[in-house]
Amino acid sequence: MTEDSVRATCHCGAVALNVRLSDGLATARRCDCSFCRRRGAPAVTARKEDVEVVRGADALTLYQWGTGTARHHFCKVCGIYMYHVRRSNPSECGVNLGAIEGVNPRDHEPIPWADGVNHPSDR
Repeated sequence: MTEDSVRATCHCGAVALNVRLSDGLATARRCDCSFCRRRGAPAVTARKEDVEVVRGADALTLYQWGTGTARHHFCKVCGIYMYHVRRSNPSECGVNLGAIEGVNPRDHEPIPWADGVNHPSDR
């Protein structure tokens, strides 16, 4: 892990990621699409190649629907959302802000909302 990287872990510890964020925690957003508003976790941005699963690749499960472009990865042991490949930009990932060690999303409120109901890929 480099100086500008963060570590993200699930609740049970089965999955750990090293992530180099695109612009630190400044990219934190919530989304109101049909899936994200139910999931409820704010995400921060990283380039796809900057998300490294360092423990528990076999403990990750994948959820996709619709076009199958967005790829949502969860710990299949404890159910925590870890990260997803974005539909709007498949070269980017959203990483669960609450899974980043030492970060409490509450400390970053108000966290802006992205309009996922009117998704750019749907236009």
